[in-house]
This record gives sequence, structure tokens and C-alpha cells, in this order.
Amino acid sequence: MATTTASEARTGLEPASLQLPGIVLGVGLGGFLDGILLHQLLQWHHMLSSTNHDRIGVKYYNPHTVSGLEMNTLWDGIFHIVCWIAVLIGLAILYSRVTHNRRRVWTSRVLWGWILVGWGLFNLVEGILDHHILGIHHVRGGPHQVWWDIAFLVLGALLVAGGWLLQRSGRPFDPEAPAPRLAGSPA
Repeated sequence: MATTTASEARTGLEPASLQLPGIVLGVGLGGFLDGILLHQLLQWHHMLSSTNHDRIGVKYYNPHTVSGLEMNTLWDGIFHIVCWIAVLIGLAILYSRVTHNRRRVWTSRVLWGWILVGWGLFNLVEGILDHHILGIHHVRGGPHQVWWDIAFLVLGALLVAGGWLLQRSGRPFDPEAPAPRLAGSPA
């Protein structure tokens, strides 16, 4: 009884795509950047910082009080756990698809393009859902919050477009192909 390896099973098929792992990694990494920069460093918002004006009736936890900040920080932590899980899943998918030349994959325009697409998709989905539909927080609350929220969506769209163009400009990455030899290196 013969066993089939992953590379033998893929014979005749397209190489494993970097699209799914790149997008999942981009969602997780984009979420981390959002949480670290906007929630923690700039402290412009937290997960529930606009629930006094939300559209779904979530209890308001004023982030300017200790108890309110504790609850907002708890939800920020849950948000970061989801981002962490997305990064782990993206890495697991990538690891399962790239069986050779694992170092080379990290310099691939294709992978980084798909990561940018994932980050942009994070911004678009999170921006539309949390900022506009649910209204549980805004990029930066106050009299101009709608412009900050729109800018967040524009950034997301630019990341998707830029990532798409970047991955299209890269060479297809075949994880099963042997590493290319440099000119002048021994055979």
C-alpha cells in the first residue's frame, strides 16, 4: 500500500495559493495595529467607548471612569485575542501550504500583497460594522467623528487596492519548487 505525500497529491495542480493565509494574517495584523495604535497608544477609542450613542442598546461604559475603562479594556483584550487567533490561523495555513523555501515566502510580493488586502478588509468590515452600523465606537469621537470614520474606510479601500496591485506584480510562488540558484553558484 503506497502513501501519497502532499507534493505528490498536488502534481498537476496549481501551487498552493498564498491568498488565504495572507488575507487571514492581514486581518489579524491589521486588527493588532488598530488595537495597539488607536485603543492603547493614542487612546482615541476603546471597543465600547461610544455605546452611549450606539444603535443596539449596549450599556455605556464611560472610558473616563475607572470602572468604565476597566470594562472597555476587557473588551479591547477580547478583541486582541481574536486578532491573535487570526494570526495563528494564518500562520498555520501558510505553514501547511509552504513546504519548501519557507524563508523565500517572506520576501514574496504575493504574500505581502495579500496581507495588505487582509488589513484593508479588516478596516472595511470593522469600520462599517462597529463605526457605522452598530455605532459602538468611532475612530475618534467628537464633532468630526464621521470624517475620521470615513477616512478609516478610505484607508481600508486603499490597502485592498494597493495589496491587490502588489500581489499581482509579484512572481507566483510555488512552494514545491526548488530554491533558485544564484548566478555563478556551484551546481
